[in-house]
Amino acid sequence: MTQAKAVSATVSNGLSRRNVLSAAFGAAATAAAVNAMNIPAKAASATASTAGASGTEGAKTMGSRITTRDGVEIYYKDWGPKDGPVVVLSHGWPLSSDSWEAQAFHLAANGFRVITHDRRGHGRSSQPWDGNDMDHYADDLADLINALDLKGIFLAGFSTGGGEISRYIGRHGTSRVAKAGLISAVPPLMVKTDKTPGGLPKEVFDGLQAASLKDRSKLYRDIASGPFFGFNRPGAVASQGMIDSFWLQGMTGGHKNTYDSI
Repeated sequence: MTQAKAVSATVSNGLSRRNVLSAAFGAAATAAAVNAMNIPAKAASATASTAGASGTEGAKTMGSRITTRDGVEIYYKDWGPKDGPVVVLSHGWPLSSDSWEAQAFHLAANGFRVITHDRRGHGRSSQPWDGNDMDHYADDLADLINALDLKGIFLAGFSTGGGEISRYIGRHGTSRVAKAGLISAVPPLMVKTDKTPGGLPKEVFDGLQAASLKDRSKLYRDIASGPFFGFNRPGAVASQGMIDSFWLQGMTGGHKNTYDSI
């Protein structure tokens, strides 16, 4: 299981706003964590760029895409000055690099070089039938980092992205990483077992997968309009634009890929 969507009940006929508990996943927490990074900012006035750099170590770059070691195309954005401190942001389920656009814009405008990518099966990246797991996600990230020859990186991952960067460090080490930050990151195992008594019952994830198969469009709208942004809190005013953005990013991803990632 690769997504921290804690739910309070098994889903049989779709999700209500209270079926998923993820207030900690809010955009405000994400922005605060990223903005609190202990890296000195350079002068503002950087312009955004998505041009690729020369590739090394098993991946090829072409424009704003790389081809990984197993032939998957990964879309990425490269914003800010090329000589700025490097920040790599890894997104959550079922989103894409677009979920980081506010934070990436702010950081790039203040002198940072910001790299965001669409995980395999998400956004504008390829939708392979298999390989929707943390090992492949981590290797894809390694191929991207190596292809752009990034060094001294601040890695930050939200939700599934936190698991991705943790697995990256576990598999590929820290030679290119200066710092790392986990934002509402998924744990190594989310399912409740004898060894993980604090996990969630498997039925919770089975219910989410069933809801995805039945009507994933509705599933994404229910999650976005309720707990993801905290719009189910008393007195909260929902933003239809944010709900629509979440839905669009989710529906742009592959059905099989996002199903496997639950």
